[in-house]
Amino acid sequence: MEMEKKDIRALSKEQLRNFFVSNGDQSFRGNQVYEWLWSKGAHRFEDMTNVSKATRSMLEEHFVINHIKVDQMQRSEDGTVKNAVRLHDGLVVESVLIPTNTRTTACVSSQVGCSLDCNFCATARLKRMRNLEPGEIYDQVIAIDKESRLYYNHPLSNIVFMGMGEPLMNYNNVLKAIEMITSDEGLGMSPKRITVSTSGVPKMIKKLADDEVKFKLAVSLHSAIDEIRSRIMPFSTNFPLADLRESLEYWYQKTKSKITYEYVVWKDINDNKASVDALVKFCKYVPCKVNLIEYNPIDDGEFQQASNESIDAYIHALEANGIVAKVRRSRGKDIDAACGQLANKEA
Repeated sequence: MEMEKKDIRALSKEQLRNFFVSNGDQSFRGNQVYEWLWSKGAHRFEDMTNVSKATRSMLEEHFVINHIKVDQMQRSEDGTVKNAVRLHDGLVVESVLIPTNTRTTACVSSQVGCSLDCNFCATARLKRMRNLEPGEIYDQVIAIDKESRLYYNHPLSNIVFMGMGEPLMNYNNVLKAIEMITSDEGLGMSPKRITVSTSGVPKMIKKLADDEVKFKLAVSLHSAIDEIRSRIMPFSTNFPLADLRESLEYWYQKTKSKITYEYVVWKDINDNKASVDALVKFCKYVPCKVNLIEYNPIDDGEFQQASNESIDAYIHALEANGIVAKVRRSRGKDIDAACGQLANKEA
């Protein structure tokens, strides 16, 4: 039965080599197939042209390649591209290509839906259906790299794990995908060009530090006052700011890598002096920079974009205290591809 076949990309190179030896073939076949799967991004055994037909049939008999398919692609007026990505089991996630004059960034998903419950985010309204496998995360990057070359004439330059899902709640698969993205046997991309964005799970941030990861870390902060943060992100009552702060101090002590705080300013929620002062204080614990993000409404009235004056108050206070801050204008709003808008409306 089809269901019993294992996804071949779940095997390490060593396991593939052993598979061939135990089936009376030579171990180097494993190297060839591994290269097709990762470096060449093959989605079908029949594409593996330097492998004999008999070998391809044997692989077909034992394994599947659970690759993604870009079901629908939308292009925004500002050049942003959004992919509706259909998975082998029919579920859909979204990924986004964000171009600037100097680079292209892939915003990729790590879960179908999300484990968390941030009130301002459309993705959080979808229950978490499952974690993505490493190959499914990797495929999103391959697809966006192709689009980057096609539309912008250069390879993908950066990756952010800011699509659907909380990456640290799919820890092993996200790290395996990044290992392949950065491996010379995969895409050979520098880990310094990859940012994993978390809503702030202290235990997992410490684990990242212990695992000596080389990519960058971003934290969706949105308030440095516990009461306000738990109103915005109810799950954070389990992860108070004192615990988050301790994990970030641990991260910096281990990695010496600066944190990026993602921060949206909303009208009548965190657009007051107490919120500004609290953020400035929180930023002094660990070397960091702050991205103040333009809010993208998701059809309700509770969360509304704050005034420019309120955002300026944050910028002035942060800069006066020597903290790098910039306002990040949202891209792809006309196709619901901006921060917090990914929700499979077409699925």
